[in-house]
Amino acid sequence: MSSAQIDRQSFPHSAEAIRIATDRGEFAALDRAPEGTPRGTVLMVPGYTGSKEDFVTLIDPIAEQGYRVVAIDQRGQFETAGDDEPATYSVDELGKDVASIARSLDAPVNLLGHSFGGLVARAAVIGEPTLFASLVLMSSGPGALGEGQRKSMILAAEPHLYTLGLEGIYDLSQQALAQDPMFVAPPGPLAEFLRRRFVANSPYALQYMGHAMLGEPDRVAELEATGVPVLVLYGSDDNAWTPQAQSDMASRLGAQEVVVDGALHSPAFENVGGTLGALLAFWDAQPRPTA
Repeated sequence: MSSAQIDRQSFPHSAEAIRIATDRGEFAALDRAPEGTPRGTVLMVPGYTGSKEDFVTLIDPIAEQGYRVVAIDQRGQFETAGDDEPATYSVDELGKDVASIARSLDAPVNLLGHSFGGLVARAAVIGEPTLFASLVLMSSGPGALGEGQRKSMILAAEPHLYTLGLEGIYDLSQQALAQDPMFVAPPGPLAEFLRRRFVANSPYALQYMGHAMLGEPDRVAELEATGVPVLVLYGSDDNAWTPQAQSDMASRLGAQEVVVDGALHSPAFENVGGTLGALLAFWDAQPRPTA
């Protein structure tokens, strides 16, 4: 197991914690500028129960290659405030949040969405394609999450979001994981962060983002029609959307496809070098935005 896999979201980085003000609210972010004039801006969107810290292994190396990197917490995630309106957590509404952030940066930006964040990023591109120079779908699928452990966990947790509370749900989930003989407990500081992040989420965000992820239609044709260049990147052993589903999506999009060896659903931690190399090659091949 690599250091990045052990450290995960506590991996050291030099990004600055900032707040991004938009016409749709304020969003927590990590921001890392390169030396000199940026070659472009990369905007990263995390998945369900995730946060901006899911990209910490990538931020500095990407910035060192000349790109500004901005990773966000979505509405209701970790350090970005949420609300109790179900409609604000639809994929299209969350996509409008991402578009508003892109407008506040140096658009067009290179957009990356991980897992559920890929569905949101796709909606942002479909809604306002001129804001985006390219799109990376990392470990994300063509539509709703299929049958499996992840779907089962979302459905099992929902009835308890407002009774047990997020603290109770998290602690019970950790007790269940500890029963698996393959389970490796995270080191103390990381364990504390993961718990703190989970309980900071809005329960409304968890409930309605979960609904959105389980009900998202196939919008591959709509994305293909935008003409925005797409990279489909996923782990060889992804255990959310299947590798076959993601490969088929890439084919339908006419998109570049990269399979990251030895990775499951989090290639940014499970194979940092392979993920980083694929991302930089893709972005470096895109035309530079003109002033």
